[in-house]
Amino acid sequence: MTSNADSGRPSGKRAVGSVGGQSSLWLRLLALSAASAAAGTAVTCVIATFLNGGQGALSAAFGAALVMLFFGISLLIGHFVGRNNPSGAVGLFVATYFIKVVGFAVVLFVLGAPDWLHARWFLIGAVVAVVFWQAAEIYGFSKARLQIYNDPAEPKGGPDVSA
Repeated sequence: MTSNADSGRPSGKRAVGSVGGQSSLWLRLLALSAASAAAGTAVTCVIATFLNGGQGALSAAFGAALVMLFFGISLLIGHFVGRNNPSGAVGLFVATYFIKVVGFAVVLFVLGAPDWLHARWFLIGAVVAVVFWQAAEIYGFSKARLQIYNDPAEPKGGPDVSA
């Protein structure tokens, strides 16, 4: 029996990774997550505008922006450190997380809440951003093609074709 279907490209001729060159997983995740969180925030801001006016929308956008900044810093660190030292990136993630939590807490306690901030919409905007951001990151990681094992070394003289 014959087929007129194209056999496609031969397997094993391309390195694991993205198609079309070397791109950063971290930057792709940053773009995907930021776009997802921004879309969720936009919908939240529209709802907040109808229910509480501009103050609600601005509060939701402010909460989401803080979340996006918080998570975006980690992905940027992954991009800059992960290129040269992938195993060291995890340790830097932990250190950066601690610095971010303490830093944001200090800023919030020192500056306090602005008078225009609507607390409920601030919280809703932050939660929506977290949910959309994390869902996009999970999706992005699930689609990433990461090489887990080293490619087998070919014996000297090329592959064995005697079989």
